[in-house]
Amino acid sequence: MSTETNVVSRTQSRSKIRTIAQISMLSAIAVILMLFEIPLPFAPAFYEIDFSEVPVLVGCFVMGPLAGVVIEFVKILLNFVINGTITAGVGEIANFLIGCSLCVPAGLIYRKNRTRKGAITGMAVGTICMTALGCVLNAYVLLPVYAAAFGMPIDSLVQMGTAVNANITSLSTLVLFAVAPFNLLKGVLVSLVVFLIYKKISPVFRMR
Repeated sequence: MSTETNVVSRTQSRSKIRTIAQISMLSAIAVILMLFEIPLPFAPAFYEIDFSEVPVLVGCFVMGPLAGVVIEFVKILLNFVINGTITAGVGEIANFLIGCSLCVPAGLIYRKNRTRKGAITGMAVGTICMTALGCVLNAYVLLPVYAAAFGMPIDSLVQMGTAVNANITSLSTLVLFAVAPFNLLKGVLVSLVVFLIYKKISPVFRMR
């Protein structure tokens, strides 16, 4: 009985160590990916796409939604330490919530249905959730906070949108024609990358 208990204990310890190592690796990759941002022709310059949610989503699929939340948190925390903040942490909290709104629903659905269909459904639901939450947080939190941080009225941010898209004439149209397409496109691109690479790299995470 004692021998069996020791074996179980060692197995659990190895599993915990492996999980911590995988979370650390994926978090580090996510932070690096945050440095590579792609500007968009239909949105102001402060909206740039990065692929830092790819390792977060991979973590959700491999280890579950809770691990994805931890990876997202560590990514935001490390970026905060490295680059600082201009929003007293408000922007970082909002970005954390937006990132989780993509990955957590996808991870929950995939955990219940670990098939290609389950993955696609999860990522589609996650993309919709991220787009919706991104619009709400940008309209009521991020854009007002950024305007205050830079000492400018909201109208100045709207004008930056008008410069690239004449349909943007107010905060609501900025959200409709810039924020919503931005988050929708990011969700689709991140999901596509994960869809293409997940089956190829997932065996690495299960190596003992």
